[in-house]
Parts: sequence; structure tokens; C-alpha cells
Amino acid sequence: MHQQDGGTKSRQVPIWEKSNLTMEEAAAYSGIGINKLRSLSDKEHCQFVLWVGSKRLIKRRKLDEYTERMYSL
Repeated sequence: MHQQDGGTKSRQVPIWEKSNLTMEEAAAYSGIGINKLRSLSDKEHCQFVLWVGSKRLIKRRKLDEYTERMYSL
């Protein structure tokens, strides 16, 4: 993002607006521990994990759907 005066301005996107979260961000956002998130996302049919090479990202909206289903049981 460039300012009109020629400088650059960095903008950090709030966690709740990001599509994909790191494990640390997902833990902070959801209140679920990193180890539990890792365990859940290791499952073959996990729908809220996105693998980018060996990096594990968490799809925020899918994680929301998952936690809503789990808490409504």
C-alpha cells in the first residue's frame, strides 16, 4: 500500500479478518491449544487444514464451522 507522499504503509490484518491462520493465530483465535489443533488437523479428513508444502494453515471459517458443530452437540 503506497501513501500519496511516496512512503509505504504496512497494514496488519486482524486475525478475525484473515482467511487462513497459522497454528499460533488459530490457537489464540479459537482458544484451542496448539497441540489439540495439531492432533485434530492430523486427521485424514480434516476440512479446516490447508497444507502449503509442509506448513500447516488453518482455514478460519471452516474452523468456526467445526467448533460450532462440536459445541452444539
